[in-house]
Amino acid sequence: MLAKLWAKIDNAERRLRHSFGKDITDPRARRWARLHYHLFDHAFLRVFWTNFWPVAPGVWRSNQPTHARFVKYKAMGIKTVVNLRGEDKHAHYLFEKESCAALGMTLIDAKIHAREAAGRGRIVKVIDALREAERPMMFHCKSGADRAGFTAAMYLMIFDDAPVEVAMRQLGLKYIHLDFTATGVQDYILRVYKARLALGEIGFEDWIRGEYHAATLQEGWDNRRPEAETAQMLIDKAPK
Repeated sequence: MLAKLWAKIDNAERRLRHSFGKDITDPRARRWARLHYHLFDHAFLRVFWTNFWPVAPGVWRSNQPTHARFVKYKAMGIKTVVNLRGEDKHAHYLFEKESCAALGMTLIDAKIHAREAAGRGRIVKVIDALREAERPMMFHCKSGADRAGFTAAMYLMIFDDAPVEVAMRQLGLKYIHLDFTATGVQDYILRVYKARLALGEIGFEDWIRGEYHAATLQEGWDNRRPEAETAQMLIDKAPK
């Protein structure tokens, strides 16, 4: 009974969320879009809570910035914004795109997922975006905890040659990352890579491009399969 009631409430909320907030071109629509931005995307929380942290010299991670924060980051010298939420038709993206254009900041959209293992192509797109982005740069997701943490870990391993043990610290409670939830799949991916290193040396980017398989990793996380076992499965599945 309660489950059915909750499902009805959830469906009603979803319909409402998708019914407006897709237009910022005229004053009335803009007001509704701003309401959508604060109500459904929780922008009001991110006015003061930024989850903005340095990752490496000239590189920062963050949650979804407001316009006022973009102004501040522009003043800091940041030139490129990598948006890990991807292009979207709703207000949070429309306002971000408008802010970056107005401030002369380059916006790069490279979507990955927080609660599931992202496909190899999506991760490769993020790596390529990080490589091509003009510094100083920042990347963000919605809360700055999960996708931003995984991306920060990748950045440190690929571009700063950091060991995986150091990179894994980017997924921690300090950033409000909760590894016991569905987002723990991000930690699992890094632990599988760590287990892979025990089987033979391979760089993280080479592992992503050559052995990474999202469905196998997701299934391993869902079933809490030992990391070493998943690492071997990925080796066996990789093209020879």
